[in-house]
Amino acid sequence: MKTRITLLVLAISCSFSSATLCAQEVGLQLYSLRNQFKTDVTGTLDIIQSWGITKLEGGGTYGLSMEDYKKEIAARNLEVVSVGAGFEDLQKNVDKVIATGKEFGASYVMCAWIPHDGDNFTIADTEKAIEVFNAAGKKIKAAGMTLAYHAHGYEFRPYEDGTLFDLMAQKATDFAFEMDVYWVHHGGADPLGLLNKYPEKFVLLHLKDMEKGVKGNNTGHEDVETNVVLGTGQVDIAGVVKKAKELGMEYMFIEDECSRVVEQVPQSLEFLKSLD
Repeated sequence: MKTRITLLVLAISCSFSSATLCAQEVGLQLYSLRNQFKTDVTGTLDIIQSWGITKLEGGGTYGLSMEDYKKEIAARNLEVVSVGAGFEDLQKNVDKVIATGKEFGASYVMCAWIPHDGDNFTIADTEKAIEVFNAAGKKIKAAGMTLAYHAHGYEFRPYEDGTLFDLMAQKATDFAFEMDVYWVHHGGADPLGLLNKYPEKFVLLHLKDMEKGVKGNNTGHEDVETNVVLGTGQVDIAGVVKKAKELGMEYMFIEDECSRVVEQVPQSLEFLKSLD
């Protein structure tokens, strides 16, 4: 398996090694390569390096010790600038979250899910999350990092004159947001419109495009194979990227969860390069 990945890296490197994007503005969410990491950690890091990407969002070490993992990513000029954190840890063990972030030297802590009953996301769930995120975010801020919540679409359910997300944004005193453009679109909101509405609330982006013809919903669930090359789906990636640059957003992470990720990411990078 390692030989196969190495050959693939060489093939990609030959065609893409000169790519440098947006002054290191574009990174990678490591969940994209979760299946590759299961069988070959160093080979997978080689793939990322071959793409010209240096900024990562992750937090795990894929079975390696922290020391060994940090040596491997440093050897490839890779840097974990954002780490993931579970809701329960933010609620009950924020010191652990802070320690992990500091270990990596990260600037951001990202939470991607609010626990709720099935597809029934309620105002009570929202208010609890706001309380947890503000409390944890205050401690994370004191430690020199920023907590960002990654919405998944269920937050865009109607509430009063807006949505549950509007309530979160209005009450977010000590946390910010990471916009996953796929899930915002899937949940029935407009990613570009949301950036215009809350320009100071979004600090990070997940760039992910949705296959044309897919109809979204407010469950936060969809077939991962509907992730397509950036610029070929139904999300206005170009408009979002332009706005994010105008806002001075520090990092935009490609996240591609489908089985074609190794083939698709270089194509997505080429699309982003064409926007410069």
